[in-house]
Amino acid sequence: MSESVNLPALGESVTEGTVTRWLKNVGDRVEVDEPLLEVSTDKVDTEIPSPVAGVIEAILVQEDETVEVGTALVTIGDGSGAGADSGSAPEAAPAEAAAPEAPAAPAPAAAAAPAPAEEPAPAAPSQEAPSEVVQPSVDAPAPAEQPAPAAPAPVQEAPAAPAPAPVAAAPAAPAAAAPAPAAAAPAASAPVAAAPAAAAPAASGSNAGYVTPLVRKLAHDKGIDLGTVTGTGVGGRIRKEDVLAAAEKAAAPAAAAPTATAARTPLETSPLRGTTQPMSRLRKVVAERAVASMQASAQLTTVVEVDVTKVAALRDKVKGAFLEKTGTKLSFLPFFGLAAAEALKAFPIINATVDGDTIVYPDHESISIAVDTERGLLTPVVKNAGDLDIAGFATQIADLAARTRDNKLKPDELAGGTFTLTNTGSRGALFDTPLVFLPQVAILGTGIVAKKPAVVKVDGGEAIAIRSMVYLALSYDHRIVDGADAARFLSAVKERLEEADFENDLGL
Repeated sequence: MSESVNLPALGESVTEGTVTRWLKNVGDRVEVDEPLLEVSTDKVDTEIPSPVAGVIEAILVQEDETVEVGTALVTIGDGSGAGADSGSAPEAAPAEAAAPEAPAAPAPAAAAAPAPAEEPAPAAPSQEAPSEVVQPSVDAPAPAEQPAPAAPAPVQEAPAAPAPAPVAAAPAAPAAAAPAPAAAAPAASAPVAAAPAAAAPAASGSNAGYVTPLVRKLAHDKGIDLGTVTGTGVGGRIRKEDVLAAAEKAAAPAAAAPTATAARTPLETSPLRGTTQPMSRLRKVVAERAVASMQASAQLTTVVEVDVTKVAALRDKVKGAFLEKTGTKLSFLPFFGLAAAEALKAFPIINATVDGDTIVYPDHESISIAVDTERGLLTPVVKNAGDLDIAGFATQIADLAARTRDNKLKPDELAGGTFTLTNTGSRGALFDTPLVFLPQVAILGTGIVAKKPAVVKVDGGEAIAIRSMVYLALSYDHRIVDGADAARFLSAVKERLEEADFENDLGL
């Protein structure tokens, strides 16, 4: 019996999707909720999990093919494909029944031709390391290995050790059981113990399975060998959390060791160098929207510099308690978001949209947060941001960013934004001139918070002090937003941040 897996509805406004990558092949077994393929839509790239367990019988839609919601993507059988797996079990059962003579399932098949006793001897070194050849010489006297032309040697060994003698005398058994390290134990029980030993490497080797590009990149950045990581996801799949845990474990002894002079880490040459790659569906959509926004609107940018020294001090003071209560690290971004949401209420033109020759003023502030992913820039939305405190902002930003990078975001979570916040300072930029995407009319870019000398007032005079400073850049649609509107909005945000009166808004 087979069951078809169809392209599910990925959002209210999503009617079709493009298969970008199959994660499984025909004949592969999948479990419930294990990812089958990656699909790209106008809104988001996401993985499609399997609703059933079974074996893939047919892939109905090829990569780069675009189909409508509800189209059958793949058929999964409930047992016909598993026959190969179950068929191996009956072979193992007789092998176990005959354990005194042959510990491994393939051994009887190899022993079916006992005459060519000389052939398995050279076959064993070709399948195993040289240590595999040395071990039999430990278990049996040297004459057992040397008399290749004569068969009586095994006959003489049989009386000395009734159980292990046939195994040692028949070189076909070590050759057939090549995956099991026979050199693991010289005792008579070594063949029996070798079977679990052979299964263990196989299990650990299959831990990784399919690894998402995000997890692979994270492992590369952290210097983690994925072969050493034990996956905790479905079917032993390696997740981001597994890589981070391995990185923390590896960093612990490194931190305890005395720090030597750090050598410069050279930039790694990208594998894309010298290649030609087609645009992804997401990149095409972003490109089209960017050009359309630039052609349809008149955009310019206003920049102010803000002293956030008090915010930095407050953040350092409460970040431990904040992390303990919310489980989220406290960054500067929630402070910027809260200040912007409050200013949007006072200056709704920055939160407005243009509908033909009509200006629409929403009755809520839903802030899109720009998230950098390896697939491109995505902007999940913090709904009703004007009703949140610092803890609410921080929690939602962390959750949305994590699910965006892990392809767990729902398409509807990318819609409905009335204003955008982009933290270009996270990559070290002082500021940039961010691009407004219609139908929004403004976007606020926050630069890096850096310490620098600044003039401050002290006892009625002026002095130079080290302060934490940041640039805020507001890009806006000049069709409805004037420079004075932008300046008033930025001044309100600047004043709120420099006062840093956020103790009652932390949500602690």
